[in-house]
Amino acid sequence: MEMIQIVGLGLIATILILTIKEQKPTFAFLIAIATGIMIFMYLVGKIGEIIEVLEQLAESSGVQMIYLKTILKIIGIAYIAEFGAQIVRDAGQESIASKIELAGKILIMVLAIPIISIIIETVMRILPA
Repeated sequence: MEMIQIVGLGLIATILILTIKEQKPTFAFLIAIATGIMIFMYLVGKIGEIIEVLEQLAESSGVQMIYLKTILKIIGIAYIAEFGAQIVRDAGQESIASKIELAGKILIMVLAIPIISIIIETVMRILPA
């Protein structure tokens, strides 16, 4: 049922954008941004539920919370970079969208270095010398 509401909002916004895009392109862009923000705000509660489940799983499995938080930060950067790049792409600025994606990828790699190091150390301990 929730998906139908999101699709309905998206369709209404798309019809509005297509209707006013030629006469008022700035308003069309603002409608696109507002629609994206409304959909994101609608999903914030679901994201919180997912994080709670992941934290419970991490606690029960003995995974250190610092790793889970790092992974959640990486996922957050990926979603924010994608969301920002799509908005900029909607405005017709493909070059800036590409740079936002590049920045997101670099920040993800910076955050992933400690986790990659631990994985490599663990593999090295498992392998016979």
